[in-house]
Amino acid sequence: MKILLLGANGQVGHELIRALTSLGEVVVATRNGELADGTPCLPADLSDTASLAAALDAADARVIVNAAAYTAVDRAEDEASLADRINHRAVGEIGTWAARHAALVVHYSTDYVFDGTATRPWRESDPTAPLGVYGRTKLDGEHALRVSGASHLIFRTAWVYAARGHNFLRTMLRLAAEREELRVVADQIGAPTPARWIADTTATALALWCESHARADLGGVYHLTAAGHGSWCDFATAIVQGAARRGLLARAARVMPIATADYPTPAQRPAYSVLDCMRLKNAFGLELHDWRVGVDEVLDEVAAQVEGTG
Repeated sequence: MKILLLGANGQVGHELIRALTSLGEVVVATRNGELADGTPCLPADLSDTASLAAALDAADARVIVNAAAYTAVDRAEDEASLADRINHRAVGEIGTWAARHAALVVHYSTDYVFDGTATRPWRESDPTAPLGVYGRTKLDGEHALRVSGASHLIFRTAWVYAARGHNFLRTMLRLAAEREELRVVADQIGAPTPARWIADTTATALALWCESHARADLGGVYHLTAAGHGSWCDFATAIVQGAARRGLLARAARVMPIATADYPTPAQRPAYSVLDCMRLKNAFGLELHDWRVGVDEVLDEVAAQVEGTG
């Protein structure tokens, strides 16, 4: 099986390079045609129709995994056109190409398609109502892929982080090393999910899809997050305490809960982002561990990186 991986320099994309290798030939693509370490790869800029079309034709893959996205939630409010181009229109172009070439598209979406007002975990069938540009463009991308006619798997995930890149965990580690006290929002609830778990679950689901005689029944939208839930404050506390235990921090900074209103941002965030992942379990037999297990695993990875460079 030949797989085109778009967005290979992102958190999930980086993990997918490893996770997809066992499934076949992986053609890796990034916006500028280079991996983070400088290794050349296929250029595929989703903000440029011609660049994307050229990459799709050059790879000529039977599976396209799109891990590329415009994810700057606040900046999207001022760059709506660019966010729409990458998160919506490019996804439609990928779907159109895939439908024409009988290829499968694996795509990632977000909890931001919901308004956060639920009192129980969001199901795939629940009404969507994004609060800002980012969520709206991601939802439009889902719709564009569905109407393209391409076979597809859409994984909605949330609160993604990893040992590398720009994410909440790495920001908390940096701030906790600089400050004695961290003030973190405690009234937004979700499930922090490691990029590695998302990549490994994707690879397993893709392998099962390829082996299935009922592929049409397996297509569609799935929720894919860690089990359990907590606030950003809970997440920060787990990070700081776990990092201190591993010697990544000289001392554990105090983590103080604050309200969303005390930390205003250009884009409104959903207050409740917990996703119901039962459809993923029922269709593929896949169920992720509790989010706190993920924090420990990623901190172990960070510790190993520090030891390796020490």
